[in-house]
Amino acid sequence: MQRVVYVVSDSGGETAELVVKAAASQFNSSIIQLKRVPYVEDTTTLKEVVALAKMNDAIIAFTLVVPQMRQFLIEEAQREGVEVYDIIGPLIEKMRDLFQMTPRYEPGQVRVLDEDYFKKIEAIEFAVKYDDGRDPRGILRADIVLIGVSRTSKTPLSQYLAHKRLKVANVPIVPEVEPPEELFKVSPEKCFGLKISPEKLNSIRRERLKALGLDDKAIYANIERIKEELDYFDKVIQKIGCEVIDVTNKAVEETANIIMKKRKL
Repeated sequence: MQRVVYVVSDSGGETAELVVKAAASQFNSSIIQLKRVPYVEDTTTLKEVVALAKMNDAIIAFTLVVPQMRQFLIEEAQREGVEVYDIIGPLIEKMRDLFQMTPRYEPGQVRVLDEDYFKKIEAIEFAVKYDDGRDPRGILRADIVLIGVSRTSKTPLSQYLAHKRLKVANVPIVPEVEPPEELFKVSPEKCFGLKISPEKLNSIRRERLKALGLDDKAIYANIERIKEELDYFDKVIQKIGCEVIDVTNKAVEETANIIMKKRKL
């Protein structure tokens, strides 16, 4: 004999359906049929579901976060002799009482959180894909484009901003390499040049070479070479016409906050 569970929700009903499926899996789930009733906004729909459940000798499992709707369904089901199971209500009340906090009572908050999570993952993947000028096509698709010579924190800054759900591409500036043409097509408002003092950059690069077990007197850390790179950086930035941030004594978080304020993000 086929048994029915009506899954009722004021949102999409995915949460309720997962719980009911998990419970049904403990039985012969092939004879337990789930009927989802999502986005319930009125008591008329609740009355109809109760009537159907009574006719089919079914159970109603529900996630209704609006207290008035929840109470109406419980009382209507009691009047009609229909079994109901409140999946989320008791837990909301427990958390409310224990934490002394007032719930939002707004449907669909899980979906909002999920969307936020996936936007963050998408932004992180974007930052990895378009890191260090790997693929210049990302420049035109980015929310923010970071420009700087080597060791100006472009990558960690890209990742930090990605965790804020921003798609970031970063482009290294090297005198011997022509900047990608996309850099001069993208809106200058999206671009940020990362400026640093020669002395600070010299110190950072020397430490980097030591960490790699290399000679810290290599051309990479040579002060004259660094000044040459920074002069070329200035010329590129002037041509783009974008904002410049001095990152000499700034933490990644400070630079990120400046960028987000400038972009009003």
